[in-house]
Amino acid sequence: MNKQKLIQVLIDRLEANLQMTKEAAMATYEAATNEESKPENEYDTRALEASYLAGAQAQRAVEIDRALAVLRGMEVRNFGSGDSIASGALIELDRDGKNSLVFLLPQGGGTTVELEGRTVKVVTPVSNLGGALLGLKTGDVADVKVGPELLEYEILAVK
Repeated sequence: MNKQKLIQVLIDRLEANLQMTKEAAMATYEAATNEESKPENEYDTRALEASYLAGAQAQRAVEIDRALAVLRGMEVRNFGSGDSIASGALIELDRDGKNSLVFLLPQGGGTTVELEGRTVKVVTPVSNLGGALLGLKTGDVADVKVGPELLEYEILAVK
């Protein structure tokens, strides 16, 4: 899989998400400040709730901007089978006979894209899976605690 192409697909997805988030934040802000949103009584909190939502959407836009900056400035590094997993690694995993691809990046966790008929999910080092993968190599097993469960992921390839 071409990592440069994967990064471009991620950038395109995040740019679309950023545009939608900015539009939603603006619409929510307008709803919060609209004359019709004035409270009708002391228990009417529509405007307050809308302002909180607008603030959260604006914060999400900042997070997407950060992820875009990282991706745009990222140098593509190809990993070999003996290399330890680090930021920029594309990792093929097996869990109970089901293969998956994850892309370890410092920002943009949770973003999922399709490329070359495969689904690729971005994970960050602060996520359970991303943190468990750091420093491991092809053939190692990552133990990931998810709630009370301990999931095992075999590392099939590091690219």
